[in-house]
Amino acid sequence: MTTQATGLKIMVIDDSSTIRRSAEIFLTQAGYQVVLAEDGFDALAKINDHQPALVFCDILMPRLDGYQTCALIKKSAKFHATPVLMLSSKDGLFDRARGAMVGSSAYLTKPFSKDSLLAAVREHTAAAA
Repeated sequence: MTTQATGLKIMVIDDSSTIRRSAEIFLTQAGYQVVLAEDGFDALAKINDHQPALVFCDILMPRLDGYQTCALIKKSAKFHATPVLMLSSKDGLFDRARGAMVGSSAYLTKPFSKDSLLAAVREHTAAAA
């Protein structure tokens, strides 16, 4: 574990408690602080308090979907530069393109492995560290 990882805060937004829990376990074991949100509204309520260095955002969520959530995060002056990585069980070109249009930095297909999750975090926080 690198010292850079320690204390870096990552938000995971997903309506599936299983996905939130596995992401939390993988990230915590790697030395990251984790903030969990169960949907877009929950995330938007928490993001200002926690100021995560990176956000994982599920696409298919009730109330406010991942595209809307990502767009709102990216519209904020404070979080414009925060990488948002989309999570989806669908691995379609259309989903990837739509994610890129709302400002997401990358796209991770669920179920993700510990390695792919941590590689994505390293890749998108290296610039910030």
